Parts: sequence; C-alpha cells; structure tokens
Amino acid sequence: MNMDTKTGNPIYLDYNATTPLDPRVVEAMLPWLRGGYGNPSSDHPYGHRARAAVAEARAHIAALIGAKAGEIIFTGSATEANNLAILGTARVRGKGGKLVCSAIEHPSVAQPMQHLAGEGWQLAVLPVDAGGQVLLPAAAQAISTGTTLVSVMLANNEVGTIQPIAALAGLAHAAGAAMHVDAAQAVGKIPVDVDALGADLLTLAGHKFYAPKGVGAVFVRSGTPLAAIQFGAGHEGGLRPGTENVPHIVALGEAARLAKLELEAEMARLRQLRDTLQRHLAAAIPGLLVNGQADACLPGTLNVSFPGIEGWRLLAAVPELAASTGSACHAGQHAASGVLGAMGLSAGRAAAALRLSLGRFTTLDEVGTAARALSAAWGAARTVSNPA
Repeated sequence: MNMDTKTGNPIYLDYNATTPLDPRVVEAMLPWLRGGYGNPSSDHPYGHRARAAVAEARAHIAALIGAKAGEIIFTGSATEANNLAILGTARVRGKGGKLVCSAIEHPSVAQPMQHLAGEGWQLAVLPVDAGGQVLLPAAAQAISTGTTLVSVMLANNEVGTIQPIAALAGLAHAAGAAMHVDAAQAVGKIPVDVDALGADLLTLAGHKFYAPKGVGAVFVRSGTPLAAIQFGAGHEGGLRPGTENVPHIVALGEAARLAKLELEAEMARLRQLRDTLQRHLAAAIPGLLVNGQADACLPGTLNVSFPGIEGWRLLAAVPELAASTGSACHAGQHAASGVLGAMGLSAGRAAAALRLSLGRFTTLDEVGTAARALSAAWGAARTVSNPA
C-alpha cells in the first residue's frame, strides 16, 4: 500500500473539499487562541488589540479580491455568506421579483433560491454546456427587466469550470439586477477581482484556501442594498450579529495575505502537476474521459471518468488515496452527481467519475504514486470483470 511516507496517511487529493491548515496560518492564529481573548467590542487594551487584528485581516482579504476593507463582512462560513447575500438581497428589495442562478450551483445557493421560489419569487435556472459553462444566449434571455438577483458561482467545485462572470454581470446590471458570485472554490486559487468580475456581492470560505473551517466572508459593494437576516447587537455593519471569531478571522486574513503573495507561482505549479496526473492516467487507461472545460478550469482540479467501473468502486480499491467520486452516497445508495447530469453526461459516465483536486502540499511524487495506484486498480477491476 502506497501511503504518504511522511504521515502514514493516504495521499490527499481532495483539496476542493477542504484544504489542510497552512502551518503559517496556524502560527498566526495561536496568539489569539492563547492570550488574545479580548472582545473586539470592548473599550480597553484587550478589546483594542482584538479589534485591530480583525481590521488587519479585513484589509488582507480586501486586498486579495480588489475590494475596500469596509466592504468585507465576516461570517461563519461560505454557506452563511451565500444565504446572507441571497436572502438579504431579496428581503431589502421586496417580494415578487425574478431570481436567476445556474443549474450547477452549490446547495448553499440553490436551496435559498428554491426557498424564495416557494415564497412566490420567479426563479430561472440557467443551463450549462457539456463543459459546465453557463450558456450565455440562455442567460441573455432569462435575465430580463424585473430581475432582482443573478447568482452564479465563479468556479465549480466538482469539475473546476470557471464561469464567464463578467458577461453575466453585464447582463444583470443592464436588467437592474445585483450580481452575486459564490467564489468559495476560486478565491486563493485563481485571481479574483470584484471590479473585473462586476460583482456586487461575492462570498468566500476560509477552509478552501488553507484557513480553518468555520469562517468565511461576503464582499458587499458600497451602495449595494442588503438587509440583515439575523438580528443582534449590530456587529459587522449590522449584517452579521455575534462577537467576532478573532482567531479564525486572523487566520483567514493570513491565508489571504499568503495567497496574494504566492498565487501566480502556485497556479503554474498546480497546473503542471494536474497535467502530469492527467497524462499518466491517459497513458495507462484507454478511454479515460476528462469532464469539464479544459481551457477554463481551476489549475488544481481534474475530474475524469474511468471506463468500465463506477468511481466509488475504483476509489474503494485504492485506500492509499483520499479523493471524491462523481456520485453522492446516502444509506448505501449511489446517485450520480447533479452537476455532471446538468452537463449532459450519461449516467454511466457520471457514475464513473472521480474528482482529483490538488493543492499547496501536493508533490510530484504523490501525483505519480496516485496515478500508478489508480491505473493498477482499474486494470485489476477490468481483469475481474472480463476474465480470460
């Protein structure tokens, strides 16, 4: 069994699910877990120091996405941030408008949209092409006068496809709508600039770029109307009540600072590793199919379908590898990914998919080992299913 020789654990190729904490982020957090326990709202030195740390983190996040510090609102997750952006926009604009999202949104976008549809809002769901990109002609038809909000993710979590957000934002603004971008999978992995995208609201998650779980943020462009969906003491501009989670916010700020410094080099490194992994697999496995948009994809994401075997069965045969399948398992039942289905992939191809997502601590040796293990397991499975 080819485990990671440094840790004895499986090789980790599931960075799109969550990233490990960067040790530098841990070091930034530690003082605030130990002696930095002040409440940022308190008017004494403990509170002043905590408030300054939160302000510094806010500035780092703003710098990473081209925003102003005052436009960053901290939340407990990207899910909370998405709910605030969507439900808060709907609440401030009143009932009866039109909402638009894509067919491949994360549940934290799709479900608030469906909730609003149940309250009488009109909801248009944009189709995607075979690579997972929104069809702009369909978007132009759906985004019309009376549209309140358009919400489309910047990069898909399963196949890595990057969306034409600037074009969608242009359509939204021409119709008088706000543009929300779920950028949880993109921030820290590719350049994200709120002005270039035309985003009015944009959400991110700490645990997708080497900060802890349990912290996120939403960018709210100055002048964009947004109502609170929780109520309390008026923290975060009155939009997110609750005492700020200073250690996690500091960690998020440090992760943003590091991402800004290292983004260009890390993108090139991950792209090279991903392409190497794809070449090794394609050379060993005839009929391997790549899912997604080859020329507009996150640099560390590779979604592939292995011929003749379900992805979950293949992954079960490779315990030395931690990755994700193209299906969701509930009580032993394996259902094909809704994202792959929306892309028009056959049920068989979707069921045969694996998502291999690489990140900051992935090495070339790990890529080679993972490719050999998957290829060997696929060959063994084919031999069993087609005995001589």
